[in-house]
Amino acid sequence: MSGLLDTKPTHHFQQKKSGRCITSRILNVNANKTITMTQLHDKQALTYDDIQLIPAFSDIESRQNIDLTTKLTTNYSIRVPFVASPMDTVCDSEMAIAMAELGGVGIIHRFMTIEEQGAQVHRVKMAVDAGIAVTYFANIDNMSGMDEWEAAFKRMRQVPIAAAIGANGDYFERAFELVTKGANIILIDVAHGYHTFVRDALMRLKKELPSNVDIIAGNVATGKAAQALQDWGADAIRVGIGGGSLCTTRIKTGFGVPNVTSLQDCAQTVSVPVIACGGIRSSGDIAKALGVGANSVILGSLLAGTKEAPGAIIEKQNGLYKRYRGAASLETKSVHGQAKRNVEGESTVIPFKGGVKFIVEGLTDGLRSALSYAGARNLEEFFPEYVVVTGAGMAEARPHLL
Repeated sequence: MSGLLDTKPTHHFQQKKSGRCITSRILNVNANKTITMTQLHDKQALTYDDIQLIPAFSDIESRQNIDLTTKLTTNYSIRVPFVASPMDTVCDSEMAIAMAELGGVGIIHRFMTIEEQGAQVHRVKMAVDAGIAVTYFANIDNMSGMDEWEAAFKRMRQVPIAAAIGANGDYFERAFELVTKGANIILIDVAHGYHTFVRDALMRLKKELPSNVDIIAGNVATGKAAQALQDWGADAIRVGIGGGSLCTTRIKTGFGVPNVTSLQDCAQTVSVPVIACGGIRSSGDIAKALGVGANSVILGSLLAGTKEAPGAIIEKQNGLYKRYRGAASLETKSVHGQAKRNVEGESTVIPFKGGVKFIVEGLTDGLRSALSYAGARNLEEFFPEYVVVTGAGMAEARPHLL
């Protein structure tokens, strides 16, 4: 396998699930201070538009037979690798129920009172109990050649119900209420997950919540940070800092790592599932994220503006719209009575898109096509090579006659 950021024209990522030790070099700054720098710091970093996946031999007869089941966390799986972002203009109970019906999962946002969020989780749990589980597991029952984790998941017969919390303040009381109301996955939803608050919260949650509750932690951008979260008890790692469509973190602070490089570094370091977060604009970007190591992807802007997304439809002379705002935007902080500081996001209106079903079905079709180009029948077989492309190559990839 080539290096993490080898300058050779092709890259092949083969260690999606296994750990890896990154080569380091030591810079002696002075007698009292030593800085360790990994290869990650010495090479050019890449994001989705910087690469294209290379077609491979395929004997796939029908793209509809391609299985997109994936692990979301250590103990929970989803039929399609799509996660609705825990943003107040993307996911509450209505979106979470819709995503469950479509085989994915929605993480209910935390920008509400504990009681309100608990009620949202309860609505999802009631919908699951009323019959979502029947359709959710329908194609798993008919699958052949399931590996051990799929078989274990079939026995568990549990649809993932996820909700977000912070890492300080009332985080534990919130998590306890959410679990009481039916959540079996808790996301520690903070911008910088490689932090003492996250460590302390994660370790307490793993110690005091029921054993059937998995914890997703993040966000992080390096393998070192991802390894720390895994060591602290995380059941999945949320990867991506500053890549969201309305995020201004990289501009305002200068910190962040482009997504492809970040995902590779994290996925090659940890054994728990990795969730890509930020920068996903198409099914092609989803294929690239999964191809370089992610197990699933968080979707924000792609799902915002749908009927199921929170917020009223806004009628303008030129069409229908809904609001979409970053979690750290001034608008979000103002709406929810937070201190108007540390603003690292924007807000806008986007065209109304109709039902989320049509968005998810389109992404599913595109992703199945991507796997067929790689000759992969499922995501466990999806290890595409890629090339680094120039701006001209990216322009050629888009429709260029219109």
